[in-house]
Formats: sequence, C-alpha cells, structure tokens
Amino acid sequence: MNGRGFSFARWWSIVLKEFLQLKRDRVTFAMIIVLPLVQLTLFGFAINTDPKHMPTAIISADQSEFTRSYIAALHNSDYFDVVGTLPSEEAGRAALAQGRVQFVINIPTDFTRQLLRGERPALLVEADASDPTATGLALAAVQQLAQSVADKDLTGVLAPLAGGQPAFDVQVHRLYNPEGITQYNVVPGLMGVILTMTMVMMTGLAMTRERERGTMENLLATPVRPLEVMSGKIIPYIAIGLVQATIILLASRFVFHVPFAGSLVAIYLSALLFIAANLTVGITLSSLAQNQLQGMQLTMFYFLPNILLSGFMFPFQGMPVWARAIGSLLPLTYFNRLIRGILLKGSGWGDLWPSVWPLLLFTVVVMAVAVKFYRRTLD
Repeated sequence: MNGRGFSFARWWSIVLKEFLQLKRDRVTFAMIIVLPLVQLTLFGFAINTDPKHMPTAIISADQSEFTRSYIAALHNSDYFDVVGTLPSEEAGRAALAQGRVQFVINIPTDFTRQLLRGERPALLVEADASDPTATGLALAAVQQLAQSVADKDLTGVLAPLAGGQPAFDVQVHRLYNPEGITQYNVVPGLMGVILTMTMVMMTGLAMTRERERGTMENLLATPVRPLEVMSGKIIPYIAIGLVQATIILLASRFVFHVPFAGSLVAIYLSALLFIAANLTVGITLSSLAQNQLQGMQLTMFYFLPNILLSGFMFPFQGMPVWARAIGSLLPLTYFNRLIRGILLKGSGWGDLWPSVWPLLLFTVVVMAVAVKFYRRTLD
C-alpha cells in the first residue's frame, strides 16, 4: 500500500502509545481515578444544606422544670447541640462574634414565675445569621419547640395556660444579617475563592515553566538559596492579589452594598496573610509537578475541597465530622471566617485571632515543604 489510506495498524499503534504515555504520567492517571471518587464522596456525603447539631450556648437566669424541658427539647430536635452555659449577654455576644457558637438561648429571670401567672414571658434566641442558609431551618423550628414543650409540661391544673395563645414567646434576633440577604454572605466569601484560584494557579506553574523553558538549569547554577527563590517568586503575586482584593472590596461596597462594620486595615492584613498562604501552596505544587499540565491538575485537586469544604458554598456546621476536620486544614475556611467577621460583625483582633494563627501555621509548614522539595531538585 502507498500509505495514503487509513491504516488500522498505524492507528492502533498511536492508541497504544497514548495509553503508554498515560501509564507513565502517574499524576494524570491518579487524577483520572481519584478525582471522580473525591467528587462523589464530597457531594454524596459531605454536602448538606440542612445543617444539624449546631453549637448552642445557654444563658439561664432561671432554673426550673420548664426551662430544663425547653433546653432538652432543643437538644432533641437535632438542630441544636448545647455545648455549655455562659454567664452573661456580653459573653454570649462574644461567643457569637468569634464563631464559637451559632445560637445563644437567653432565659430571663423570673421566667417560670411569669409563666405560672399566665403573663407569657419571652425567651431570647440570638443567632449568627451571617450565613442565612445555616440558621434558617433551625430558627423556624424554635417556635414549634416552644409549643411542644407547653403541651407536654402544662397539664393538669396548668392546662389552661397551654390553651389559646402560646404560654411563652420566643423572640429571635438575627445578628449580623437580620434581613437574610444572601449576597452579604456570598460576596465576601468570593474574595477567598478568587484569590485561591488565581494565586495557586499562577504560582503553581512557576517552577514547571522554568523547567519547560530550559531556564531551570541556569537558576540552579546560581548561588541563590531555596528560600530566596521561593520568596522571590511569591512577592510579585502578592501585589496582584492585593489588587484583586481591592477590586472585590469596591464591588462589595458599591455594587452589592455589603456592610463594612470592621476595620479596612484588618481586611487587608487578613487578605495579605491569606494570599501568602495560597502562594506557598502554589509554589509547593509547582515543585512537585513535572510539567505545567501536572501543575494545573494538582491545582484543581487542591481547589475542589477548598470551595466545597470551607463553608463558602454550604454551611460548615452542616457537614459531618470528618468533612469538618478536612475543612479545618484548609486556609479558605479561616479566611471566610475572617472576612465575614470583619465586614459583617466588626470583629476586632481578639475575635479574629482564632482564625489568624492557623493561617500563619499553615503558611510556615507549607513553605517548609516547598523548600524541602526544591532542595531535592538540586541533587
């Protein structure tokens, strides 16, 4: 044959060659198998838009059978997980601001006496409503719990108190986002998502680009230390990240009208720390990858858990324990708490510190890993 026609033998040799290439490219082969399994696991088991067992604190100035019954009903509802008691309203507001609890139940003095007199006393439920999805269904169940407790405990001579109007009222205060506007929660979180995607992707290709262009050998021949190379490659992207953060903040304020309750300095310092954390991840992935395709694959593999397990798209408290454990290792989880806390809650550094030190630790550890793998390339 003259070779101009289609040859099945030649075609089959090309097919075998591609399979051989995939076999040699272990990162790509692993992504083919692992990525669908990861997506099935996350979407099938970790994602939950109806969060349960959310941490709840009690401020109780009245101890009686009725108050204990209501607290037990909260716990049995599966929406609330009573984690302890607090001494005052100020302590309750601090716990909500720091994100240690999602709800605070305040039982006033003389609640039981007013109840027995038929005066319809009120309980106060304060909720961190910065994420409307996380609290909506739970708050809807609060009034129903009050009626079920009244029907259960107000029997016998007390039965007339349960008739007609509810025996006691439950007042709900939605803090930080009382109108339940979704943009107030989503738009600040978008800053972290955009910075994660762009910072990790850009630096994830830095080292592999050096190798593919043939300039890596020149860089290795210089007396530059690994830490100097890593930090030197990071600095220009920090400026890019700050520009992106500024654009998002301007859009948040003037387009979406997100409240700015906190300090602008705190916002930029938090963004700077988060940018540094993501850049160290990008440099580390770039050091591990053999080419730019592998760098892109590793970037997407890192990005997927961040966007799904950080509390950006789905309530963090609604995920199972193992998913929250993974999310607690990701920098986007802490940055979401920082940026939402500053913008919506006006949190100060005392409230922000529980989310700041994990970002610092993450940056140091990942940078150490990047330097270690860079040294291996010198051998």
